[in-house]
Amino acid sequence: MLAAAAGGLRAQPQAEPEPQKTLRVCQDPNNLPFSNRALEGFENKIAALLATELGWKIDYTWYPQRMGFIRNTLRAKEPDSDTFKCDLVTSVAAGFDMGATTRPYYRSTYSMAYVKGKGLDGVRTLEDLKKLDAGQRAKLRLGIFGGSPVANWLLENGLIEQIVSYQQQSGDAERYPGEMVEKDLASGVIDVAFIWGPIAGYFSQQSKTVPIVAIPLKPQPGVKFDFEIAMATRFGEAAYKKLIDEALDKKRPQINAILAQYGVPLLELAPPAPVQAAARK
Repeated sequence: MLAAAAGGLRAQPQAEPEPQKTLRVCQDPNNLPFSNRALEGFENKIAALLATELGWKIDYTWYPQRMGFIRNTLRAKEPDSDTFKCDLVTSVAAGFDMGATTRPYYRSTYSMAYVKGKGLDGVRTLEDLKKLDAGQRAKLRLGIFGGSPVANWLLENGLIEQIVSYQQQSGDAERYPGEMVEKDLASGVIDVAFIWGPIAGYFSQQSKTVPIVAIPLKPQPGVKFDFEIAMATRFGEAAYKKLIDEALDKKRPQINAILAQYGVPLLELAPPAPVQAAARK
């Protein structure tokens, strides 16, 4: 009887484990200190941190962060498929209008960088630059990207003739903005680089040939040098964006440590806007 009863019992089928989800990020393959294919940038490290927090795998779609980046990543589908190539852009300005942005995860500012020991060591602010001897100031070559907020200050203060203008978005995927500091500033092609603070901070730390000083710029009346940086998801994917926001909040101390390691000048983030209570009827 017992044997018969035992023989009548059938093993219950094992439930199939759910497939592991994947954090699919859209990143530039050659743009240190932010990201590269070797996963050496701080955005690479932060994306990996988020994947670990979510318990997901991570996958990358690489495309130069130039004109058409969103069209070819976040909004692009795999051939003959309804699957998008990737789901998360790891660096956009807060308020970016081509995707749904997360809460900002850091705030930084433009910086001024120069080689130590070449006559500019006393320059710690833009006002110090203005106070230099007129002859010395007239010889300076000032590197700046087109559209930079520093351009207006240079124009208003009579330094437009000294500008060495750089293209904001090169068509060459092998070029990257950090070359202004890493190559041209270090080799003496320019005397001062005005560039986004994370780039200045990282390449001043990395310079092995000459000592580079990177100084975050302080606010000036009517000129905004600081910006908040967020991540971006597709519009209409509120649940996914909420997961990313929650992971960013949980990992904020670790994220700040990564940013500090890369020399990113960090400013305090503005407190989140209060949630509006529903109007009573």
